Amino acid sequence: MIEREIAPVDALMKEYGNDVLRTAYCYVKNEGTAREIFQQVYLKVFKNLDSFRNESSIKTWIIRITVNTCKDYLKSVHYRNTVEIDETMENTLAAPDPYEAIEKEQDNMPVRRAVMELPVKYRDVIVCLFYHQLSIKETAKVLGLPEGTVKSRCSRAKEVLKAELERRGVR
Repeated sequence: MIEREIAPVDALMKEYGNDVLRTAYCYVKNEGTAREIFQQVYLKVFKNLDSFRNESSIKTWIIRITVNTCKDYLKSVHYRNTVEIDETMENTLAAPDPYEAIEKEQDNMPVRRAVMELPVKYRDVIVCLFYHQLSIKETAKVLGLPEGTVKSRCSRAKEVLKAELERRGVR
């Protein structure tokens, strides 16, 4: 019985797992934490799959769960305490974090870095529209915003990105 119930979630993990992990990483910028969020997301999917109402695509629903889980994590006391500890210990660690080099390589990509530095309200829209290739309508559902707001934030985000990339000399 359990195997039959897990099968659809397993298929969803295979189909959208990379999207969930990448979205989580975009928010928390830490691979270990992103993996923890990935697990939380799929636990929520497993628990709530029967309540999915098909008002949007399954991908939209899963990305919405991911975004909300990330936002909850970033508001949590655990996150705030972790950030304070990380900042305090930053210069005292002897061995580098194995993921730090990967993170730095990714952050050195000018466009990605500029996107990650956008205010959250613009970054959310850019990530959904261009990274996950969601439609305006799907992005609006994921972020819980009116479609017009998604369009205006996308337009503003593009302006900010263009100006920032020009300032950095990136074409």
